[in-house]
Amino acid sequence: MTTIKIGIIGKTNTGKTTFFNAATLLNAEVQPYPFTTKEPNTGIAHVSSPCVCREFNVKDEPRNSICINGFRFYPVVLHDLPGLIKGSHLGKGLGNRFLTVAGQSDALLHIVDASGSIDAEGNIVEPGYGDPLGDYYDIEEELVLWYHKIIEGNRSTIEKYEKTMGIVEALYIVLSGIKVSREHIEKSLALTGLQDKPFADWTDDESRNFAYTIREISKPTVVVANKIDLEGAEENYLRLSNNLKDVVVIPASADSELALRRAQQKGLVEYVPGTEEFKVVKPDLLSEKQKRALEYMERFVFSKIMRTGVQFALNTLVFKVMGYKFVYPVEDVERLSDRRGRVLPDVFLLPRDATLVDLATAIHSDLPKYLLYGIDVRTGIKLPKDYILHDRDVIHLVLARRRGR
Repeated sequence: MTTIKIGIIGKTNTGKTTFFNAATLLNAEVQPYPFTTKEPNTGIAHVSSPCVCREFNVKDEPRNSICINGFRFYPVVLHDLPGLIKGSHLGKGLGNRFLTVAGQSDALLHIVDASGSIDAEGNIVEPGYGDPLGDYYDIEEELVLWYHKIIEGNRSTIEKYEKTMGIVEALYIVLSGIKVSREHIEKSLALTGLQDKPFADWTDDESRNFAYTIREISKPTVVVANKIDLEGAEENYLRLSNNLKDVVVIPASADSELALRRAQQKGLVEYVPGTEEFKVVKPDLLSEKQKRALEYMERFVFSKIMRTGVQFALNTLVFKVMGYKFVYPVEDVERLSDRRGRVLPDVFLLPRDATLVDLATAIHSDLPKYLLYGIDVRTGIKLPKDYILHDRDVIHLVLARRRGR
C-alpha cells in the first residue's frame, strides 16, 4: 500500500499549522510567534477524487479509504515542519531539524502568506508590508543550499565510489537518505550536462546547479498562497503565479477550511472537503460569531476562489504534479466486489507509470508470480501485464491457480 509523505514548509506565521490542522483535524498548537512548531507534527490527511461508485450506480463498502457523497478519500501522511529562516542550512534556528524531516518527504507544500502579513524573519506585520514572493525565494534558496552542503560535504566519498561504481551510484550513496532515487540523479545529471564530467572536476557553480535541479526533481512542490481572503492577497497571488512560471500556485484560506471542518464535526454544516459549497443544516444553533464567519467565507473565499484550497492543494500535488492515480481492483466483475462480497472495497494510489504488475504487487507481494493478465471492467478488454494503468481504472486481475488451492 503506497504511503505518500508530504512535508509542509514555509516561514513562520504563514499558516502552516492551520493548514495542517484543517487537513488532518488534529489540534496542533497555533500561536502568533516564531517557532511555535518546535517538533514536526505528523497526521493523516487525505487526497480525494470522484469515486467510481457513482458511475456504476452502486453502494460501495470502502475498506482502505473513505467515500463521502461520491468522493473517495485516500490517506497520506502530512508533516508540519518548523518554520525556516535564512541560514537554516547552516543550522540557524531549527534549520537542521526542519531540513532533515523535509528530506524524508516525497513532496512538499510550500505555504506563503499571500497577504504580505509577515516580514522577512517571519514576524507578524501589517498586511502588505511583507513580500510573499521574496519569502518563497528565501525558502527555496535554503533548500538548495542544504542539498549543496550535503554534496560538497561528501566530496571525498563521492569521488571514491565514482571510480568503481560510476557517478550515479556514488551520488546515490550520499543522497539516498533524503529520498533521492537513481532516476532522480540520472535526470538531474542529464539536465545539467554533467553526466560525463568527473565529479572531481565539477566547479562550485556546477555543483550548485546540480543541487538546484535535484531538489526540483526529487521533491515535487505546490505553492499555497494562503490567507487569500485578506486585503492585498489577490494581487500577490497573481504576482506569485506570473513570476513562478514552472510552479503550480494554489490560492487558499486554511482558516476557512479549519472553521468549516470544525462546524461539520459539530453537525452545524454539511461540507465535503474540497467541494465548492457548504450548507448550513442547523442555523438555530449558530452563534452570531459563527454566522458572521460563514457569511465571511461565502463572500471573501468561496465567491473568489470557489473553494478553500486546502483539499485542492493536496489533490493537485499528488494527482497533477506527482502524477499518481486511483485504481480499483475487483474480483467479481459483475458485482464489483472482492471475494467476500464487499463492493469496491479498496482503491490503490499508484505512480504515473504503474502497470498491472505494480497493482498486483500493491495488493500482495506474491501476486505478480501468478498474474496472467487483467480485464478492464468497463470494456471487458483483456489487458497485458505491462499495461500502464489509467486514473480511475476498475481492474480484474486474472491469476494462475496457486499451489495448494
